[in-house]
Amino acid sequence: MMTQDNALAILKSGKNVFLTGSAGAGKTYVLNQYIDYLKTCGVPVAVTASTGIAATHMNGMTIHAWSGIGVKDTLAPKDIAAMREKKYLSDKLEDAQVLIIDEISMLHRQQLDLVNLVLKSFKNNHLAFGGIQVVFSGDFFQLPPVGKPFEEPKDKFAFMSNAWQEAEPCICYISEQHRQSDNTLNKILNSMRNGNPEGEELKALESSMQRKAKDNSLLTRLYTHNHDVDRLNIDYLRQLPDEAKMFKAEMKGSDALKDMLRKSILTDENLELRKGARVMFIKNNYEKGYMNGTTGEITGFNDKGFPWVKIKSGMKILAEPEDWSIQDDKGKTLASFKQIPLRLAWAITIHKSQGMTLDEAIVDLGKTFEKGQGYVALSRLRDLEHLYLEGFNSLALQVDSLALKADKRFRELSAQANERWPKEELEKRWDLFVETCGGTPYAKAISEGLGKKSKKGKGKTKAVKGNTYEETAELVAKGLSIESIAAHRGISANTILSHLTKLKVSHEDLDFSHLKPEKSHIKMVEAAIEKLSHKSGQKAEKLALNPIHNELKGKLSFDEIRLVLLFIDL
Repeated sequence: MMTQDNALAILKSGKNVFLTGSAGAGKTYVLNQYIDYLKTCGVPVAVTASTGIAATHMNGMTIHAWSGIGVKDTLAPKDIAAMREKKYLSDKLEDAQVLIIDEISMLHRQQLDLVNLVLKSFKNNHLAFGGIQVVFSGDFFQLPPVGKPFEEPKDKFAFMSNAWQEAEPCICYISEQHRQSDNTLNKILNSMRNGNPEGEELKALESSMQRKAKDNSLLTRLYTHNHDVDRLNIDYLRQLPDEAKMFKAEMKGSDALKDMLRKSILTDENLELRKGARVMFIKNNYEKGYMNGTTGEITGFNDKGFPWVKIKSGMKILAEPEDWSIQDDKGKTLASFKQIPLRLAWAITIHKSQGMTLDEAIVDLGKTFEKGQGYVALSRLRDLEHLYLEGFNSLALQVDSLALKADKRFRELSAQANERWPKEELEKRWDLFVETCGGTPYAKAISEGLGKKSKKGKGKTKAVKGNTYEETAELVAKGLSIESIAAHRGISANTILSHLTKLKVSHEDLDFSHLKPEKSHIKMVEAAIEKLSHKSGQKAEKLALNPIHNELKGKLSFDEIRLVLLFIDL
């Protein structure tokens, strides 16, 4: 099984990579870990995405803007020559050592070929993408690229491009699951990924159509069409009796980049809010207790005019302005957009929900017009119990047949990569790759306090100090999940679990109860330990993780087993 740690180890070795896995597997988390690592080492990394919405999630820019290809389908030699005359373009393309393209599923194959062509020219190197490391991330079961009416999937998908074949990316198919905790919803999503939702899965979906929410006005609705979303949000907002408050965004940068941010960010330049409005946070801020997709209701405004939002748990959060930015590969801000990180959330389109995690939602798939829409919508939820389905048509549960075939092959190639590249072997390559890119090996960068040093030695920052266990303990005490703590700390979930093991001994009063795993997981591990102890004669506390994992035949990941061990007495 490919874990997040395995994938990160492969990325650090400098291989070209396709990072994939089901929704909620943690692809963006791994990317952010790698980006932070590269910046600490002073390796110039270009962070891009196929769409503006995805790019703003990572403080990057679209691959179209970064590479200079814009909306072109073809590039003649004269076009390349004209591009090379633009100093700002040549500076960033020639400097980049790593290129990340997120949401690769929505990038057309022709556009990926053009990016390949541009980098070869600017780098004066005939190797794929001019010889730099390329990292594709995404899931081809998500929404496909926009193409011409007559185009087949094979004409559009990026993995069918010449550039993809030249790059020969190592496939890292992450098998962990950090969004869905409900087995039934997982089964439905996996059956869709396998191309055969039927029987039990269909019955489970039909049962969610019978279930009605107690108060529809408090739930987000997912629709396939924009006009349904806009109509519902405006109707509900206008019905609220309190006076409206307007929030105008602050924007900086060139007109073109400001326009890109304006179109990409899910809130409005002029945001109208009222007390009682159903809203959704559209940015991650783990310290304040919200993430992209957290929903709630506005209960009032503070003395500065900022809204208080009461979320499902009962916690009230003050929504203060946040920054979105477009940065170059050295971290310099080229454009910024500052606004309250909220949008009206009585309804949202399925297209704009990509990347979000919703606690509960009403979903209407009755007008599904594209394969993949149903999968995207259902995979936003954590469990089936909080899905209220209003309908679905025959297209809603379908995914593309070519994506199905490709996904099967991706799984096989990922398993081969997992066996072929043990972590110990990969670690030997990490420092060499960083030095080849003109950076400083990670351990040295940390010890010398280089932080996010650029290739030219500018922008030094001090290394972070402090008791790392105490910092984790503080976040546990706030009730954050392991995934949220890891994202907040900028370290892996695996490391957080190591911290928890030590904190259990050193901080006896620390409340871990909100992290307790499912009862079924605890029973599985207890049964495995009892069986192994009986076989080997070893005391339970002396058993290593590997035999427990083998006994469970991979039903639980190593991290899931480690979490269970925190809650059972050996």
